[in-house]
Amino acid sequence: MALWAGIFCLGILAGCGNAETPKKDTAAEKSAATVSNAANPVIETILSRRSIRRYKPQPVGRDTMQIILNCGINAPNGQNKQSWEVRVVDNPEFINGVTEIFKKESKMAESPDFKNMFRNAPTVVFIANDPSYGASQIDCGLMGENMILAAWSMGIGSCCLGSSAAFMKTPAAAEYLKKLDFSEGYQLLYCIAFGYPDETPEAKPRDAGKVRFIE
Repeated sequence: MALWAGIFCLGILAGCGNAETPKKDTAAEKSAATVSNAANPVIETILSRRSIRRYKPQPVGRDTMQIILNCGINAPNGQNKQSWEVRVVDNPEFINGVTEIFKKESKMAESPDFKNMFRNAPTVVFIANDPSYGASQIDCGLMGENMILAAWSMGIGSCCLGSSAAFMKTPAAAEYLKKLDFSEGYQLLYCIAFGYPDETPEAKPRDAGKVRFIE
């Protein structure tokens, strides 16, 4: 929820700076926008992105992940507080170790396709926020979206994981949460699975009716 709330709030803030009533596009402008959007790699990345839940075993190289992380920490954030902390885990011993605990606690592990609790991804990014700053969840959401889009533009899939983060905060997984070594006061908010896609899911429909211009 933090991710989508962040994007929504960003849109509100962007709109507040425009005091003039926007004019409706003419037919020519609409046509030009359609052509421009089709040739715009940023828009293409956003519209083609899919959440991936099946990954190839090939790990994502650290040099590639560093680019993704740099895109993440360059996201907009309130008062430049950068109220996030990020931990990257690509160590199979960590992933498999906490997964063995997860197997004992969750029926999700009974699936025949189950390999690890992070949708079988070889790389997991854990994102923590500073709850003492009210907008920290929004900031963390914006950062995560930057990483997701950067990854997709390089052929790397991802999936936001709330339930996996919730399990990491249970007593059963306390040892592994401690290994993430977040600073005092920071709380694990969510995690993102990264890896090379082993599926090509179709886009789920979006309800455009929930978006309106106010005259």
